[in-house]
This record gives sequence, C-alpha cells and structure tokens, in this order.
Amino acid sequence: MYVLARRLAFYAVTAYVAVSVNFFLPHMMPGDPVETMIASAGGQLDQRSVEALKAQFGVGTGQSLWAQYWHYWGQLLQGNLGISISKYPSTVAQTIGSALWWTVILVGTATVISFILGTLIGAIIGWRRGSVLDSVLPAATFFQAIPYFFLATVLLYLFAEKAHIFPNADFKSYDTNSYVIGWNPGFLGSAVSHAALPALTIVLASIAGWIVGMRNMMVTTMDEDYVLVAQAKGLPKSRVVWYAARNAVLPSISSFANAISFVVAGSLLTELVYSYQGIGSLLLNAVQSEDYPLIQGIFLIITFAVLAANLLADTVYVLLDPRTRQEA
Repeated sequence: MYVLARRLAFYAVTAYVAVSVNFFLPHMMPGDPVETMIASAGGQLDQRSVEALKAQFGVGTGQSLWAQYWHYWGQLLQGNLGISISKYPSTVAQTIGSALWWTVILVGTATVISFILGTLIGAIIGWRRGSVLDSVLPAATFFQAIPYFFLATVLLYLFAEKAHIFPNADFKSYDTNSYVIGWNPGFLGSAVSHAALPALTIVLASIAGWIVGMRNMMVTTMDEDYVLVAQAKGLPKSRVVWYAARNAVLPSISSFANAISFVVAGSLLTELVYSYQGIGSLLLNAVQSEDYPLIQGIFLIITFAVLAANLLADTVYVLLDPRTRQEA
C-alpha cells in the first residue's frame, strides 16, 4: 500500500502541473486570444459568450493573474471547460463528450483485442520456439511495417469499395438518418458495422509488437531455473507454461498501460481515412479552427487519461509481482 500511495502522490503532483501549464500557456500568448477567437468564429458569438470568454482568459476583468488562476481551478472542479468556438454554442465538455466515447469504444476495444491476441500468440510461439509457429512473426511484422494510412486505405478499398462487406459511403461512426442514437439494435448494429473495419486496421497494425515482445520474454523465461525445476518435477505442461507466462507478461503490462492511455487521444490517421468522428478528428478540427478552449479541454482529458492508465498499471504490477512491494 505504501508503494501505491507514493505513486498516487506523484501522479497528483503531475496532474497539478499539467492543469497549471494548461492555464498559463494561453496567457503567455502574444495578442488578445479572445479577439482571435471572435474573429475565428466569424462574428457568430453573442455578448454573453464574449463575456464568458473574457472571464475564462482574464481579458478586461481587472483580476490579477493569480485570481484568474484560482478562478480557473474553481471552474475546472465544476466541470466547466468553457465554450467551444468551432462548435458554438456547445460547451467544450459537450463537444468532447460527443466524440470521446466513439474513440474509446473503437480504439479501446481494438487495443484490448490486439493485446490479448498478441500476448497469447507470443506466449505460444515462445513456448514452441523453433517450430512452424515462428512463421507468424514475419506476417505480423509485415502489417506493422506498412504505413498506417496506407493499410487503412487498402482495407477500405478491398472490403468496402470492392467486396461491399463494410459500408463505404461517407464512412461515419453512426447513421443518424436511419436510427436514433441509444441502446437499440438498429443503432448498435450500424455503429459496429462502421467501427469494424477501423478496428481491424488498428489490430493488424499493432499486434506484431505484442507478439514479438511476449515471444522474446517467453523464450528468456522458459530457461529460468524455476521453470526447469517445474519441468523436472513432471508438472503438467499447461501449468509450467502458466508459471512462465505469468512472469513473462509483466513487461507487457507497462506497455499496455501506455497503449491504453493513448486510447483517449484516438487514432488520428485511422479516423481521418474512415471519416470516423472521434476525438482525433475533433482535435485536428480544433487546431485548424484555432478553437483554444477545445484544445485545452482535449489536452486535459488526454493528460488525465495517461495518468489514470499508468496508475492502474502500477496497481496491477504490484498485485502480480510481490517483489515490487518490497523496499530496497
């Protein structure tokens, strides 16, 4: 518990620094950010929105920088991230919420599938090293070596344009014209059909890393003394492999935490190729339209996701490896 408490304190300090940087960066920019955003909005903002932006960025309020800083913290703790310029009159929280779950469902599911399949295949190949199973490595590495956007384009052409297995026309994350968004069969079927091909692209492009990493660790672990002793005692092969795989998977846990932490950031190229309306596409649009409140909000969401995923990985690591609970 002491180890986890120490890591939790470290992540709390990191989150505090990230929020502070997120506040001070716009205030360090030259010029008037509010005037820039009003110009970017093309004059669509009403007086209330302009006043809200001035209060958010401390322009013309007469408040000191520190007063604005603590006001920003107060708004943040209430979940108020400001008003989106490019999606006006929607708030930043509403705009992010409309895109975040699509990315989490798509990239999160694909990342978990890739990790589980890659780890299992890597463990089996490492256990039966030197067999015909080693031929899986070149095939998996081939897909990983292909440029991400090129693989997505090829799959879209083959399975959507030619084979018509997946929808192609204006690839969207859901069909609002035919179904109502919610937990109903029509909408869920449409969402799955539109997400299947992007998910397949992510799995093919990332599974090789998990296979190679687990395979190499499995080869090393199978030669450890405790594994050889277990084999000499005549324990069942499945139990011996379990002992070896349990220790070999530990380095992959940290890598998996990093992969999960970037799920929130989305897979930008995949979303662009498939016109999938996730957080990656939203971030690109926010940068192009100079929507500073939205960029700040996405930055915070990604930062907190990275910290939460790493804290979760530390917790799992402590539970799996008793050695991490001991102090040097």
